[in-house]
Amino acid sequence: MKLDEFFALHNVFTFKELELSLSSNQNPSIKSSTLYNLLTYHENQGHILRIRRGLYYSVPKGLDPTHCPVNPFLVGSKMAEDAVIAYGSALDLHGKLHTIQNRVVYLTKKRVMASFDFREIKYQAVAIPSALKAAGKETFGVQPMDRLGQQVLVTSLERTLVDVLDRPYLCGSWEEIWLSLESIEYLDMDLVLKYALLLANSTTIAKLGFFLETHREALMVPEHYLEELRKHCPVKPHYMDRNQSESQKMVSKWNLVVPLSLINREWEEPNANI
Repeated sequence: MKLDEFFALHNVFTFKELELSLSSNQNPSIKSSTLYNLLTYHENQGHILRIRRGLYYSVPKGLDPTHCPVNPFLVGSKMAEDAVIAYGSALDLHGKLHTIQNRVVYLTKKRVMASFDFREIKYQAVAIPSALKAAGKETFGVQPMDRLGQQVLVTSLERTLVDVLDRPYLCGSWEEIWLSLESIEYLDMDLVLKYALLLANSTTIAKLGFFLETHREALMVPEHYLEELRKHCPVKPHYMDRNQSESQKMVSKWNLVVPLSLINREWEEPNANI
């Protein structure tokens, strides 16, 4: 495969992917230094855009590389060999995030590095939850999704729902989280329950139970799922958000202390339904 053919088929690619593609086509092995020189040439010609070392974007013909749009999810999916778009970014990729954010969060087994900024987007790596690693279930609820002809790995809506409640700071405010999760129309409750129990975090389970109970009609949640979640709730009251300075209320059924603004949905206008 020629370089221009490879560029046409890959919007975003890594140096390693290009090297493997060339070697898999029965071409004589090419030195890394020679390949870097070729990439530098094409970068100078405006054919590709260097995002960071070893990561490139193929510039469509006729576009200025300094101003051409770059899909952030494709970039995020290549930030690590095992990158999985997750948390608020997964909601965004699924079309469920209420407010677009200027960051892409991805999971990786690799050592988590400092966040990386490109074109006003922050790319943030986060570690896979330790409970999943211990169980050997790191890829539970991970699915492929097509993005501009390339495959992107993303957490399913079932896993994302639980993940966001587990690490809310990776999505946004509770208002943002609630409005985003409320846009989900259907969930496989068996997968939701299985994943929540796999994480084995009683506070997260309580938050999940509280959310599902308050949206049980919209999501058609059978009572036996709520009963199963209640078996794994905290023994003592846990705060939904310890950083909240506002008034909070104890929801005894879930042993969960919840911000009043969330219970009362204070972001809604008083006369919104009139």
